[in-house]
Amino acid sequence: MVEVEKFIEKSVSEIDEEIDGDAMIALSGGVDSSVCAELAYRAIGDKLYPVFVDTGLMRKGEVAQIKETFSHMNLRVVEARDRFVGELEGVVDPEEKRHVVGREFIRIFEEVAREFDIEYLIQGTIYPDKIESEGGIKSHHNVGGLPERIDFKSIVEPVEDLYKDEVREVGRALELPETITERMPFPGPGLGVRIIGEVNEEKLSVVREANAVVEEEIMDLEPWQAFAALLSRGTGVKGDKRIHGWIIAIRAVESRDGMTARAMDVPMERLKKIGQRITREIDEVSRVVYDVTDKPPGTIEYE
Repeated sequence: MVEVEKFIEKSVSEIDEEIDGDAMIALSGGVDSSVCAELAYRAIGDKLYPVFVDTGLMRKGEVAQIKETFSHMNLRVVEARDRFVGELEGVVDPEEKRHVVGREFIRIFEEVAREFDIEYLIQGTIYPDKIESEGGIKSHHNVGGLPERIDFKSIVEPVEDLYKDEVREVGRALELPETITERMPFPGPGLGVRIIGEVNEEKLSVVREANAVVEEEIMDLEPWQAFAALLSRGTGVKGDKRIHGWIIAIRAVESRDGMTARAMDVPMERLKKIGQRITREIDEVSRVVYDVTDKPPGTIEYE
């Protein structure tokens, strides 16, 4: 486990030494980028420009929450929903999805950087991101998903050698709110990798609502990660009518660092309640299943 206070002191010093001028932090609102934002702010103060990109792939209510949480900072919100969803049109391969998202993120950051004459980009890459990208398991949008040409003098990654639980410890020491430090991991490509196949607005709307139900109903069990994913269509009956609706998978796992994970033993009563809520509250869903796959062989996210 990292020695937290020494890590904070060292990181602040290294950021101050490496960055000569203004810097942008790619802020998602998750624990990794939030910790990096606080470390960078302690190092360079008002020379830090936090940028949040609304990709349209976020969870329910997430954009408003991020705006409120970081209202004390010079937060810039870039509305790019149409851009991301448009670029993902027709894309079905998971790796291509990640590369599309990674490319568009960087291009937007470059556009903002040119506007404010910023040469440095800070991002919340952590150690498992590098391992999975370099090991060919999957390309993380901020590592293997990056384009070859990047128009920045330097990319600074203060927590790149830490695991998720270590980043949380640093966040607590920095006195970030629990809504940040204890937040479940959320993939950079967002709900785009919780949809099997092509991403579109209908699927995003369905999986966003289903994901909100899962998070509401399962958080008291303290999973490492819990969410809903949209699989394909299946036949069902609602009222006295046959429907060919979406199949939603519930995923809940226990883990220490995300490198391995075990499917949670969620009580059947709880699973049935979640399934009943999803099928009742979302007209387009015909059935709900629970994923019992550990990691390995399955990854935590679906794509």
